[in-house]
Amino acid sequence: MTAQFFRNLGAALAAPLALLPGAALAAEAGRPDYGQLGFQESVTPIMDSIEAFHNNVLMWIIGGIVVLVLVLLLIVIFRFNAKANPTPATFTHNTLIEIAWTVVPIIILIIIAIPSFAVLTDQLTIPDGQRKYLGTNIFSFGDVDVPAPGLTIKATGEQWYWNYTYVDEDNKAFDSNLWTDDNGPAPKGDEPRLLAVDNELVVPVDTTVRMQITASPTGVIHAFAVPSFGIKIDAVPGRLNETWFNARKTGMYFGQCSELCGKDHAFMPIAVRVVTKEQFATWLAAFKAGSVDDANKTLVAAQ
Repeated sequence: MTAQFFRNLGAALAAPLALLPGAALAAEAGRPDYGQLGFQESVTPIMDSIEAFHNNVLMWIIGGIVVLVLVLLLIVIFRFNAKANPTPATFTHNTLIEIAWTVVPIIILIIIAIPSFAVLTDQLTIPDGQRKYLGTNIFSFGDVDVPAPGLTIKATGEQWYWNYTYVDEDNKAFDSNLWTDDNGPAPKGDEPRLLAVDNELVVPVDTTVRMQITASPTGVIHAFAVPSFGIKIDAVPGRLNETWFNARKTGMYFGQCSELCGKDHAFMPIAVRVVTKEQFATWLAAFKAGSVDDANKTLVAAQ
């Protein structure tokens, strides 16, 4: 209990450092870390644009609002206390101030909305090899060229696991379930607890992956989210939503269902293993020739 208290206290005292340039402490790529400050490491153009929007727009606006509110509080405390004003004022309102506190927030929201709409549009616009994406510059298009999709995967939210279908590869599919403590050590031995799965989604590096997201027709709404990829989209029964990612770094990336979907909502992780193109070709060939277990064993041997 004492150790937990001091860890929480340390995280709380370190939180203001997140406001300082370069002071945010991020988790390693693809996974959350206890007490981390800031986002998980970005490995896609979409997440680059989210980070740029957060750091270059939102943090400055939020910081300015914090300073303004602090100054106003200090003015109220020292200028309008009973000692400084023994005779209370009798005015009831100030038209200029009321106009200001209505118009200024509207302007701030518009400033926030314009780049955020661009980021959302990028997430929902499947690359065609011609359109350019925001990347790290949140104020203008034309930063990142993204190739057309080289792979299409359909993720179906079940109760409570994911089913992945490789649409371009004869609709070969497999289920991905939470790896529980009852199953023994996690498959690879280094996955975070409650994020490890029995069968990971395997994709190639530097390849645009089109994700088709839906849910079982007899099920409920889920949401497919992978923080390091910057994607989060609802999985709705009877509806096919789309998003995409292009991971530039190999490794394991974790996410979770992000829509309250019932009793096992907290036990519905997403694990994506990004491998080299050669390793993916080997894994895919084994998957098409046999089962996902055979493919996973082949991948482990290839690594």
